[in-house]
Amino acid sequence: MDMHPLEEALRVKGSPEFGKSELVGLLSFRLGKMSPSEAKKAIQKWIEEGLLVEKEGKLIIVVEALEKTKSTASLFGELVSYIARSLGWTEFEVIEEVKKMKERYGELNEVILAYLFGLEKGVDMAKFRDRLPDF
Repeated sequence: MDMHPLEEALRVKGSPEFGKSELVGLLSFRLGKMSPSEAKKAIQKWIEEGLLVEKEGKLIIVVEALEKTKSTASLFGELVSYIARSLGWTEFEVIEEVKKMKERYGELNEVILAYLFGLEKGVDMAKFRDRLPDF
C-alpha cells in the first residue's frame, strides 16, 4: 500500500512540524508527489480532516490521526479482497461498485460503503463488524 504523503514528509524531515511553504516544497519538489497548487489544496484538505493543525504559523502533523487513516485504508483493502473472493469477482470490480455506491450515498466512509456493499451482495460480513470505524 502507498504511504500517505504526510507520512513520507514526516520521514524525510524527522519532525511533524513544518512551515507551510516548507511542506509545499517537500511534497512538490523533493518527493514529487504533486504540483505546488495541488499541495496547497491537499494541505487545506488535511487541515479540515484533522491530519494537520495550524499552530503559531506552523503546520503540525497529527500523528494519531494519520495512523488511523492507515488502519482504515488497510481495512478497506481487506474488505475488498474478502468480498471479491466471496463473489468470485476481481478486486477492481468490487472497488468500482463501491465507487458507484459513493455516488448514491454521498460522503460515507469507503470502509462503511464496502461493508454495506458486501451485505447488499449477501456476503457474510460479520467478522468485520467490530472493526468498523466509529462515527
